[in-house]
Amino acid sequence: MKKITFYLMMMVLSLSAFPTTILAAEKAPVTVTNATKEVPAEVKVLLNRLDEIKAMDKSSMKSSEKKALRKEVRAIKSELAATGNGVYFSVGAIIIIILLLILLL
Repeated sequence: MKKITFYLMMMVLSLSAFPTTILAAEKAPVTVTNATKEVPAEVKVLLNRLDEIKAMDKSSMKSSEKKALRKEVRAIKSELAATGNGVYFSVGAIIIIILLLILLL
């Protein structure tokens, strides 16, 4: 008896999901335009310098030269982070925001 109930429930669930896929296929396709933002010239220069450093052959360099490159990479990355290319939320902040929304609404 339990198997029949289980199979019946599975059949009903699978059939209830089937019409939604048909309706989704009949809708007109939506065109998406990629509006890429222009990257400022200063940022391009910094990114190009990072690519140059990554492409360098560091095996023949002295340790002091490698250390200077590491410092330069850290400085460039901090400058890129300071340009403010986005807003970042931590997972904890997102959880707190969701809890506040649930409690206040």
